[in-house]
Amino acid sequence: MTHTADTTGTIDTSGTARPVAVYTDVEDTDPAIGIDLLEAAGFEVRVLGTRDPAEIVAGAADATVLLPGYASVTREMIEAMPQLRIVALMSMGFDYVDLDAATEHGVWVTNVPGAATEEVATHALAILLAATRQLGFYQASARPGTWNDRATTPPPRLSETTLGIIGLGKIGRELVRLARPLFGEVVGYDPMLPDTPEIRADLDALGVRRTSLEDVRRSANVLSLHLPLTPETEHMIDAAFIAEMPAGAVLVNVSRGALIDHVALAAALDAGQLSGAALDVLETEPPTADHPMLGRDDVVLTPHIAYFSARTEIEYVRIQAQNAVTLAQTGAPDSPVNRPA
Repeated sequence: MTHTADTTGTIDTSGTARPVAVYTDVEDTDPAIGIDLLEAAGFEVRVLGTRDPAEIVAGAADATVLLPGYASVTREMIEAMPQLRIVALMSMGFDYVDLDAATEHGVWVTNVPGAATEEVATHALAILLAATRQLGFYQASARPGTWNDRATTPPPRLSETTLGIIGLGKIGRELVRLARPLFGEVVGYDPMLPDTPEIRADLDALGVRRTSLEDVRRSANVLSLHLPLTPETEHMIDAAFIAEMPAGAVLVNVSRGALIDHVALAAALDAGQLSGAALDVLETEPPTADHPMLGRDDVVLTPHIAYFSARTEIEYVRIQAQNAVTLAQTGAPDSPVNRPA
């Protein structure tokens, strides 16, 4: 029996042939909570354990629900799964799904907004402080033979520096809330954030001065990125951008690795234009052994772990599955990032 959606837009889970929900890669998560939710809602659940496109298509050809971890979902994959109704992601970002293809083929794409706002902002602050205080260098020098060594440039006093935020969404504003007492000034830029009395009042209450991208770039001694990856933002932080930043500035990224040209960043660090970087994401993960950000004591690097906590370990899996369950029950998921044709 071939599964089809009913006329209300919900997914029929009452028939003898249950709709199929397929997990792709789950190497660093436990999908048990999600599996329980989906099975209780009437789905047959499969766990493939792969990011390979051919293996995903072979194992999910009859899937109504696709639940990726880090696996990319291309147009070709979507077109090879004709019964697919939803790609339920376990992340805030959705740049690894062909959103246009999904929309054209009537497939919802969902994410997990707000699930890790506190964790990502806290992690950004933690690695920001580590890089600004040059902990990588001083941790390496805390040995008998190098005990009194000093970095080339001394760290600044935070109360005399400016924190810049590019992207004033939930995470960016939470970072402002956490960091504002530490810095002399906080400036921010976000072209997508509406300019309404409510937004202005919120930013004023947080203590961030909203300004232009040029002003943020030229004034921020510490610059933190909180942006989605789009064609417009890919490699936004390139050699030309970095050249306009204050000498000795620190660059922070907990969003998407491809926002930064890492070759240009390495060159700026080598030249002393920047004094440090704090990164939780890279363009290619895991990185190759010759990646320019590896093995540097002026770079604080963590393995895409900013979102992670005891709470989010559960919530990411739950919200991912719940989007599919809600679609089945109501005809629309809880947190869509598109509106299918």
